[in-house]
Amino acid sequence: MSTTSYPLLERINDPAELRRLSRAELKLLAGELRAFVLESVSRTGGHLSSNLGTVELTIALHAVFHTPEDRLVWDVGHQTYPHKILTGRRERMATLRQLGGLSGFPQRSESEYDTFGTAHSSTSISAALGMALAARQQGVERHCVAIIGDGAMTAGMAFEALNNAGVADANLLVVLNDNDMSISPPVGALNRYLAQLMSGNFYTRARDVGKNVLKNVPPLLELAKRLEQQAKGMVVPATMFEQFGFNYIGPIDGHDLDSLIPTLENIKDLKGPQFLHVVTKKGQGYKLAEADPVAYHGPGKFDPKIGLVKPATPPKPTFTQVFGQWLCDMAEKDPRLVGITPAMREGSGMVEFEKRFPGRYYDVGIAEQHAVTFAAGMACEGVKPVVAIYSTFLQRAYDQLIHDVALQNLPVVFALDRAGLVGADGATHAGAYDIPFVRCIPNMAMACPADERECRQLLTTAYEQNHPVAVRYPRGSGVGVAPLEGLEGLPYGRGEVRREGRRVAILAFGTLLYPALQAAERLDATVANMRWAKPLDAELLLRLARTHEALVTVEEGAVMGGAGSAVCEALNAAGITLPVLQLGLPDVFIEHGDPARLLAMQGLDAAGIEGSIRGRFGSGSVTAPGRAAA
Repeated sequence: MSTTSYPLLERINDPAELRRLSRAELKLLAGELRAFVLESVSRTGGHLSSNLGTVELTIALHAVFHTPEDRLVWDVGHQTYPHKILTGRRERMATLRQLGGLSGFPQRSESEYDTFGTAHSSTSISAALGMALAARQQGVERHCVAIIGDGAMTAGMAFEALNNAGVADANLLVVLNDNDMSISPPVGALNRYLAQLMSGNFYTRARDVGKNVLKNVPPLLELAKRLEQQAKGMVVPATMFEQFGFNYIGPIDGHDLDSLIPTLENIKDLKGPQFLHVVTKKGQGYKLAEADPVAYHGPGKFDPKIGLVKPATPPKPTFTQVFGQWLCDMAEKDPRLVGITPAMREGSGMVEFEKRFPGRYYDVGIAEQHAVTFAAGMACEGVKPVVAIYSTFLQRAYDQLIHDVALQNLPVVFALDRAGLVGADGATHAGAYDIPFVRCIPNMAMACPADERECRQLLTTAYEQNHPVAVRYPRGSGVGVAPLEGLEGLPYGRGEVRREGRRVAILAFGTLLYPALQAAERLDATVANMRWAKPLDAELLLRLARTHEALVTVEEGAVMGGAGSAVCEALNAAGITLPVLQLGLPDVFIEHGDPARLLAMQGLDAAGIEGSIRGRFGSGSVTAPGRAAA
């Protein structure tokens, strides 16, 4: 419950009410909205810097366009908290990113104002173009607006959409929310006036009339075009967007409603593809976030008066930190190593690596496809690439993984962070599918470390191979098994028995080894730490199959096509028939919530594993038909 008064904001339950406010009231509303975002995120955690930067832009878009009839498509969507607050979800912000609460990203099932579900970058222009052309085909008059950040403009998909939009001559507005590039000359009153002028009817009509008058005099027409380009070049940065067929407008101050609203109103009357360049500042209005937008990108709960505070006792190292330390240590040992990230330096734990080995660090931008093929090209020349990439983001480069890496059998290591459930970020960020989609690719291998120590060791093992290997590990910390200081690996493709029991053998892949061990204590079951989803340790598997009445596979990944499926395939190939219970993530998208609770809801905690085994096999014999008990 808010302790601060928000007199204007509390009157806004939908954008129609916002559109009745005066310009002066909208400016006051912006102050209240920014304060509410800060208060709300400080209580729930979530994305902060990006949302503080889009307050005025969000207000202007909803003030000018008649949403939800007009379509707003937000790229990535981690900057849409102001949008959610203004579209009837203010009272639910206390549930943000919690089980059963609001998503941290746009979600079509959540609100009619969320026109397109997002969370991965660079999709907005494609989606908005599709909406614009669908409206034209159906004879519907509506505006379609894509709001995309400058970081997302590094991805090829955005340029594919721009290329298509230009020739389609769609009534589409692309708003570039530029919160990183420096703009020269400085944004101010002159730029505001010129941007409004260039977006207004007078400028557009004058330009069109001039072209019509001069079209029969080619030399004069060409001169007029050059003068127009030079005139625009004096007041705006050089741009390639007009080469795609867009009318480029800007840059304008994205925090100035007196600039944003008139410019957007003028653009509404223009036909064809329009490109508006706005400049915003991450963390705007909160000095701590302005000074360090990275730290305040996705903070947990904090006191806004104090800011982020380091914990008194250092937390357990995360898997991401284990990877970052291993990367530096291996780079120290092997000068061939290079680290590659698609714009996830902090998230993937590569900050220290960049500092220590700047000449061997490559951030290719939000371009996962390029990152994978780029790594393949380096591997062709004897370099040893390590691609640090979230499991969910590798999905975007699947073709490159197959054709450019695996088909050529190139020794690229894929460090797959955020494998399994990711908690508050929800289904869009969950790494549920990497085991199924990697293990079916020839030449690929997949390691599943159970704890921090194995993570470091299996990264070494992966690096030592002469073919592509992925190592998957979850977000956050494990059970706290301290990594060894050296760079010793573990046997390739081999697992181990961690507990000897009877009747039932549990085959654990990854960090679920530890709840499986807890369940096994109560069941007196055998537990194997399989370590590798591909290649399977066939010798260990067959030995367990021949000495137990049933097998149980446990993995924090999709059951369909996962490690459990690999076990069943191997048993079938060996002609062995016995009951196999496969435990993992079901064939549904699992939404946001506390990670431990989400795992428990899927039956993947110790109690759930025990319950599933007892429910399937009970306490009597589970001997397969036609087979003697061991």
